[in-house]
Amino acid sequence: MSKPSAVSTMIRKVLRPLVRLLLRNGVAYADFSNEARGIFVEVASKDFGLPGRKQSVSRISVLTGINRKEVKRLLEEPTLQTDEYQENNRAARVVSGWMRDSDFQQESGKPRVLSWGTADSEGGFENLVKRYSGDMTARAILDELVHVGSVHFDKEKSKVTLTSNGYVPAASNDELMRLSGDSINDLLNTIDHNFTTQPSEATRLQLSVAYDDVGDHGVELFRNLSHEKSLELLNHLDQFLATQDRSVNPSAKGSGRYRTGLGIYYFEEPVESPSEQQSESKEADNNAK
Repeated sequence: MSKPSAVSTMIRKVLRPLVRLLLRNGVAYADFSNEARGIFVEVASKDFGLPGRKQSVSRISVLTGINRKEVKRLLEEPTLQTDEYQENNRAARVVSGWMRDSDFQQESGKPRVLSWGTADSEGGFENLVKRYSGDMTARAILDELVHVGSVHFDKEKSKVTLTSNGYVPAASNDELMRLSGDSINDLLNTIDHNFTTQPSEATRLQLSVAYDDVGDHGVELFRNLSHEKSLELLNHLDQFLATQDRSVNPSAKGSGRYRTGLGIYYFEEPVESPSEQQSESKEADNNAK
């Protein structure tokens, strides 16, 4: 067997956790194949045209290996448009503002419990939403945050309590899946940018730190330390970006419109010894016979 190429090794590393996630959520190979085929055609059409020439069905077919008839059918399919991202982004901005804006904090700096539908308009939940969500209604934002488990709403006392350190949709698998897709998309776009960056252009930040012989005690210590320091960094960066986002700060300078940010993720996995790997390989061979 020939040694796998760097590209095939990368594909397997990317697909293995993705397939695990898909199977856990009831997505079969045929569903994945249909989505992948459409994305191949979409990307080839938008990103791989020749300068000064309209992208043709034949060229897309050559690039993707998908027959012309299927390419034509996929190009004619309507593109699904949704405002879901914008709505959820506004909900995230509300949580972010709650965590850093002194008008909505206790003296200790922690987010305070906010009133709902009362005369406390200056520091109430409605005022928070008005300041950070644009034209979204307070009720819509409240329903979304309750749905994903980011806040608790006490109807009897008309109080809203923040229950997480950010827009973390622990109670909504669909929303967690969407945010996970955003994170994977952002990382892969950064990798693609760095592969295609010209010598005169700046690469994007893509750093990690890892050791492969850490005991369970060290893992627990690092898990806690990384969580604490990452929150500190993200809160600091959030405060800066809020001054540059024109939806939050209309006086921010600059033209164009960009989505920008920084993602941090934690990982750990057991490392098999060479003897364990050989044992599993022999067992797999025996099962195949």
